[in-house]
Amino acid sequence: MAVVADKGTTSIGLVHEALHGAVQRGFDIQPVLRDAGIDPGLLDAPQARVSAVAFSRLWIALANALDDEFFAIDSHPLRRGSFRLMCHVALSCHSLEQALRRILMFLRSALDDVYGELTYEDNSAVLVIHDHGVERRLFSYGTWLILVHGLLCWLGGRRLPIQSIGFRPAQPLDDSDYRLRFCESLVFGVAQTTVRFDRSLLALKVVQTPATLTPFLEESPGNLLVKYRNDESTGAKVRQKLRGVDPEDWPEFDKLAKSLGTSSSTLQRRLHIEGLSYQRLKDDLRRDMAIHLLGREELTVVEVALQTGFQDASAFHRAFKKWTGVSPGCYRRNEADET
Repeated sequence: MAVVADKGTTSIGLVHEALHGAVQRGFDIQPVLRDAGIDPGLLDAPQARVSAVAFSRLWIALANALDDEFFAIDSHPLRRGSFRLMCHVALSCHSLEQALRRILMFLRSALDDVYGELTYEDNSAVLVIHDHGVERRLFSYGTWLILVHGLLCWLGGRRLPIQSIGFRPAQPLDDSDYRLRFCESLVFGVAQTTVRFDRSLLALKVVQTPATLTPFLEESPGNLLVKYRNDESTGAKVRQKLRGVDPEDWPEFDKLAKSLGTSSSTLQRRLHIEGLSYQRLKDDLRRDMAIHLLGREELTVVEVALQTGFQDASAFHRAFKKWTGVSPGCYRRNEADET
């Protein structure tokens, strides 16, 4: 049985957030959803998720439809080609600090509603996201940060760990997308949105060149969403252990803990702090694997069930409906082949 890649998924709530600006402007979102390979019926299923590839396609389709690479969030659009230009502006820098300052300057000139300021506190670099005193949607701050952090990671040739983030908006019902992409240490409802990371990271050199820019842009925004996500949490480390193994061979909890160099009680406690359990992690990974495989038209639903550890197709249908609120058919109708 082939091992399925763990590309992760995105909540349908974040899909709604991405579509919000287009809906507010009266755009017909049906062609956008069709281009992204997202069944419109998923929008009415609160538990549903879409593949990382589908969300990346949605980002591109919306940018093309709106001529705005920032989801029509800001009162001034980030015109198509802006991200490419921002990459060129940053490429000629020597250090990541210089690159970050140029990125902040570029975005401040391009957007009206939010802008960033770099400050230092002891050994931490603090990125303050200003909003002119008007609280924006959480998605606004998060999308801005994905652009800035993702580009900076690429320029440095590595993921730059984020220590903590304080978001001005209230905590959403599901903040897993933000924890998965940025860090575990998130707080909400603070006076000002701030991002903290080790200031020594900004001394790193820019390692990319114009020759490496083309493949980076060809993979964007998918690489910004997946490649530089947070892999430091205990839950992420467990997923890393499982994703290279067929589901039928996933280890018992005690054996898993030993492979991670810890005791069962310590691993259980760490997962509990993150609001997770081993069973939920296995279910979530199976769900994400299934969503990815359902996008492959050459596979039958029975084959998808087998590759996600189910010997019985009806059991797979029941589990998938429990995980997402919809049947596997909703993903078969519109998802394009992701391979």
